[in-house]
Amino acid sequence: MGGLSLASGGGTSNLIVFLINEFNMKSIAAAKVFSVGILLLLLTTIFDALRPQACGDGSNLCTSPTTNLYVFLYVSLALASIGIAGMHFTIAPMGAKQFDKQKHQAMFFDWYIFIYYFCWALSTAFIVYVEDNISWAWGLGISLACNILGLAIFLAGKRFYRHVKEQGGSPFVNLARVVVIATQKWRVPLSEQTQHYYHDPNDKTTLVPTKFFTFLNCAAFITEGDTTPDGSISNPWRLCTVQQVEDLKSLIKLFPLWASGVLLSIQLVMQFSLLILQALKIDHHIGPHFEIPAGSMLVFILLFTCIAISIIDRILNRILSTYTRFTLTPLQRVGIGHVLTIVCIVVSALVESRRLRVARSHHLQGQKDGIVPMSVFWLLPQLALSGIGEGFHFPGHIVFYYQEFPTSLKNTSIAMVSLLIRVDTQFWISTI
Repeated sequence: MGGLSLASGGGTSNLIVFLINEFNMKSIAAAKVFSVGILLLLLTTIFDALRPQACGDGSNLCTSPTTNLYVFLYVSLALASIGIAGMHFTIAPMGAKQFDKQKHQAMFFDWYIFIYYFCWALSTAFIVYVEDNISWAWGLGISLACNILGLAIFLAGKRFYRHVKEQGGSPFVNLARVVVIATQKWRVPLSEQTQHYYHDPNDKTTLVPTKFFTFLNCAAFITEGDTTPDGSISNPWRLCTVQQVEDLKSLIKLFPLWASGVLLSIQLVMQFSLLILQALKIDHHIGPHFEIPAGSMLVFILLFTCIAISIIDRILNRILSTYTRFTLTPLQRVGIGHVLTIVCIVVSALVESRRLRVARSHHLQGQKDGIVPMSVFWLLPQLALSGIGEGFHFPGHIVFYYQEFPTSLKNTSIAMVSLLIRVDTQFWISTI
């Protein structure tokens, strides 16, 4: 996990700077494609034919990328994004399945996210520095090497993992069956008797259909011709089990939390992209000789997230369990994250207002290379609030989804967090 996070962090943290400086993109256009690129992006740093000619001294001398170059770039980003998405949000549920108790699973998720963010911070600080001061080829090459190393270590431990095989076919097909069958039987009068509903013969306990969304109970209600003489289902698109109906109901109940997370994650998406664009326009020197790369500004969010996760898991929860006999629930952590995110947005707006005032006072509006005489440390409060807030809500979302999702969908439960970010990215892009 550490090697894969190093690879993805090194390839993505400085991507906006790469698109602006090397691909001659406008700032907003670069923000729209800030997703990852590792392997094929490495080729763009090696072969001159895969990127536009370098700009001259004037901005009017910049050559825009051709259609073929854009195609190669987007294919690179698509392949890398698929690989990273398949790693970040499938390793986590696999690791959680190695533990039986929810307490240990929650602890695993905390430290999984800690390692994920710590390695991302390390790559943001080190690999981005290599990309800015040595070469893009070296930086992306190191990312690729870390990726290969992480994959090798993961495969080396394959025989020690607990492998849990899900039964019952595709859970997504089963959910679709519930909707289709319930629609077909919506006029069928229902019974309150449990024996009139179909249960999985392999289940040891008889699940009673709940009153929530009673309409869906039609899908498990047995009518004439739905079963064979031996008690099995005659047509899988005419009858399903009570468990499958309740699984769909569980997902519907989780939708309000997921929808609220969409609003929460909008700030994270904006913070990721606009922060780098903001850092490019202010003074990010520390002393006369050291300069923080714009792409490395995100390291502060990651570090504050790591600190927050450590304090919550090692100190705060222990204090709460000792003096109050309870610890923060996943939903409480999400709520605290919401509050801190709101405060972060307010602080970010105040800092940006000051930056614009300073830019106007020095007549720097519209100047491509104009640097506002304002220290980069003005961004530190919003970075701290964003990182601490993420330390609360990100593990909270992951643990809650994993614990509440139906058993058949636990492998994809954590991907809901990624889906939040992707939905917010598309929403934000469409409003620019």
